[in-house]
Amino acid sequence: MSEGLFDEGLFGAETEQKAGEKLAENAPLAVRMRPRSLEEVVGQQHLLIAGAPLRRLVEGAAPASVLLYGPPGTGKTTLANLVSKATGRRFAALSALSSGVKEVRAVIEEARRRLGRSGEATVLFIDEVHRFSKTQQDALLGAVEDRTVLLVAATTENPYFSVVAPLLSRSLVLQLRSLDDDDIRSLLRRAVSEERGLGGSVGLAEDAEEHLVALAEGDARRALTALEAAAESAASNGAAEIDLATVESTVDRAAVLYDRGGDQHYDITSAFIKSIRGSDVDAALHYLARMVEAGEDPRFIARRLVVHASEDIGMADPTALQTAVAASQAVQFIGMPEGRLALAQATIHLATAPKSNAVIAAINAAMSDVRAGKGGPVPPHLRDGHYAGAEKLGNAKGYRYPHDKPEGVLAQQYAPESLLGRDYYEPTPRGAERALHDRVPKLRNIIREED
Repeated sequence: MSEGLFDEGLFGAETEQKAGEKLAENAPLAVRMRPRSLEEVVGQQHLLIAGAPLRRLVEGAAPASVLLYGPPGTGKTTLANLVSKATGRRFAALSALSSGVKEVRAVIEEARRRLGRSGEATVLFIDEVHRFSKTQQDALLGAVEDRTVLLVAATTENPYFSVVAPLLSRSLVLQLRSLDDDDIRSLLRRAVSEERGLGGSVGLAEDAEEHLVALAEGDARRALTALEAAAESAASNGAAEIDLATVESTVDRAAVLYDRGGDQHYDITSAFIKSIRGSDVDAALHYLARMVEAGEDPRFIARRLVVHASEDIGMADPTALQTAVAASQAVQFIGMPEGRLALAQATIHLATAPKSNAVIAAINAAMSDVRAGKGGPVPPHLRDGHYAGAEKLGNAKGYRYPHDKPEGVLAQQYAPESLLGRDYYEPTPRGAERALHDRVPKLRNIIREED
């Protein structure tokens, strides 16, 4: 009795099978459409090619504990189930959100009893293992070490930061990738047509399909959950097809006029940057929201902010670049949707900052001269003098050390002869650059001994 309602002797095999079928019928669409074999798995081909560790594991060869690291909805639970089926092992699952050391030890003890009694091994799947404390993770070590259980653990966080070293050393770490648009599209079409899915009971309009693909953002579970809700809404209204309006009303997220691969992509990005450059913080936030809602890669948005921080703000607010870089790192560290907060903060900072294009003007002017062949030899007193024979060549002779002067600056030639007196950086009188607007000409006068 303690081992569950479906133990032999309580219900016959036929009753158990019928109960299982009933449960499957009532399961969410995302569960019903879970791949039953490797052939049904979409994405993750880098881990499933012939001879790859995960394929060998799923096919029942070379059993080893694994840590599956990747975004939500990429198939971590599915792969754990496939490993269990392929190896003929019992499947047990724990969630780090609701399980503690007591539950972990209970599962391990049951696995040990089964192994000793019938030789049946256990695949232990632990979802969100990064949420386990060190003590909870340590409780797994012995069972993993002696293979009482074959551990398949899933995490959305980098396991090298969130999983204890002894458990890492006993496991293969495999990184799963977000599904691409074609993968999601394939899943949606399969769910609409297959009997275990919607069984062709309703159609899916092309624009509704594209909206579901955009909503998914690489997450299969999210796509199928939204499809199921839209299908139920269409059925309740007697509609034979799920249209865009049904998807929008069901998932409460409007389709955004934005094509990540077409003109809208470039137009919205251009408007975003020009709004920041023009210091219109509200318009900038609007275009940011459109990109985020349309599923634009947040790393792309972050890269544009980093570029803009130097191109259009520069030394007028040197902290703008720091904010943009921090936003980029935050997006990679925490992902979406929370990453939108860092992107919004950086957008607000950059849009409201004083503007200067002096940095890009300076480097472009310098590169233009280089490309035009303007340069010449490095002045001898600036050349490296730290090797044998340098002194005989006259290198480093006559170099004057600026720190010998109280001001930290002195008269000395730095530029090649052909570029003496050439000015590249022209500070503006805006923001923090105002101080440089006054200081740079004074520095040039001292260095060049000009009056």
